[in-house]
Amino acid sequence: MTITELTGIDVPTGLLIGGEWGKGRGTFRVLDPATEEPLAEVADGSVNDGLDAVTAAQAALPGWAATPPRKRAEILRKAYELMSARSEQFARLMSAENGKSLRDARGEAAYAAEFFRWYAEEAVRIEGTLMRSPSGANRILTLHQPIGVSLLITPWNFPAAMATRKIGPALAAGCTVVLKPAAETPLTALALAALLSEAGVPDGVVNVVTTTTSGPVCAAMIDDPRVRKLSFTGSTEVGRILLAQAAKSIVSCSMELGGNAPFIIFEDADIPAAVEGALIAKMRNGGEACTAANRFYVHEAVAAEFTAAFAARLKAMVVGPGLDEATEVGPLVNEDTRSKVSDLVDGATESGAALVTGGRAPERRGYYYEPTLLDGVPADAAILSTEIFGPVAPVVRFTDEAEAIRWANATEFGLVSYVFTQDLRRGLRVSEALDAGMVGLNRGLVSDPAAPFGGTKQSGLGREGAHEGLLEYTETKYIATDW
Repeated sequence: MTITELTGIDVPTGLLIGGEWGKGRGTFRVLDPATEEPLAEVADGSVNDGLDAVTAAQAALPGWAATPPRKRAEILRKAYELMSARSEQFARLMSAENGKSLRDARGEAAYAAEFFRWYAEEAVRIEGTLMRSPSGANRILTLHQPIGVSLLITPWNFPAAMATRKIGPALAAGCTVVLKPAAETPLTALALAALLSEAGVPDGVVNVVTTTTSGPVCAAMIDDPRVRKLSFTGSTEVGRILLAQAAKSIVSCSMELGGNAPFIIFEDADIPAAVEGALIAKMRNGGEACTAANRFYVHEAVAAEFTAAFAARLKAMVVGPGLDEATEVGPLVNEDTRSKVSDLVDGATESGAALVTGGRAPERRGYYYEPTLLDGVPADAAILSTEIFGPVAPVVRFTDEAEAIRWANATEFGLVSYVFTQDLRRGLRVSEALDAGMVGLNRGLVSDPAAPFGGTKQSGLGREGAHEGLLEYTETKYIATDW
């Protein structure tokens, strides 16, 4: 069955450069993680293709930057309407190439479309300031101008939302872009590019380069002086490499990197609510999310109740192909990811953790791993210092608030934390003490297009979403004048 028959979308498979779909130097296969069979072949871009895309984006920049904000907004609004109308097709496309369940994919399709709507509204709200200098000698006039050609590098785990979260604000600000999607999930990005063209985005404003040699292709574009912005979502290890490359040309960087999210449950928590929150925070996208709860710190007084209830819910989840309506947990994205998850679980049990449920890969074709709960995990176990990126929940028991906060902060990452307590004073106190860019207080989901998404420490730089996400694609210009 072809990808069009599976999803209902006629997905382009070439490189989009300057409004033309090109062939690249060859092709590479996109696999279905549920069957390990090829879904499609897409163009494999070269360094020269990347530089051609930069040229196209640079050529389109003056016209797009001069386009009235209202017109840019109307194009983004049209993209939102088109994507909303085709949300089921996009969901099926993401399930096919990523493996995620349809319920997760449908949620992502709606979430991704919202970035187009939000930034359609923000495009007309790029405000400046006017004030008199304290000395009275002159006026201080500031305005925000498009930063320029922007290179957007997106991961495989949220192929639609990570693209729209970057494209939306870049276009709203008046920037042109080159999108480099992950080789595991390029089809969604290509379908989005075609949709944006249909919505009225001029040729060259959005360019897409798919490639199996991301390192050399991205390095060449970052070194190009015409590229003035780099926005990357992915691992901290790759982020460090890109930051070093960007430093040579002083390219402005936004980095949304790895996470190691703690999920703290205090003795006064509403346990049924905590279980529901844990299911969202841990099992959304099968655990393949930088915001996924990675470490569960549960107060000794409620640990038995929570783990029993959570284990029952995990054990009941239906594992299967993402495109099956009954599936709640699809396959992981590839064999390397599954092997990593399996090794982490084996290491935790060898260090003394108790396997409550799951803990194995089903004997079937596809990159599956059972929803897994580990209890009594030692506080120094390796699984607690590694981003799991799979359906595995390790539980550590604690007795003291200060201890829980200390353990939660004992990581180089600081993307998101979760806290469950019925004491609002404690909840806010702990939220302030946690070294993270975001906190879910009695909530297992923090993502919202209207909220600033980003982390502290080695979880990244800058913010995406909200008005802050728009300003990431602008330069502030100060004009000294008088009258």
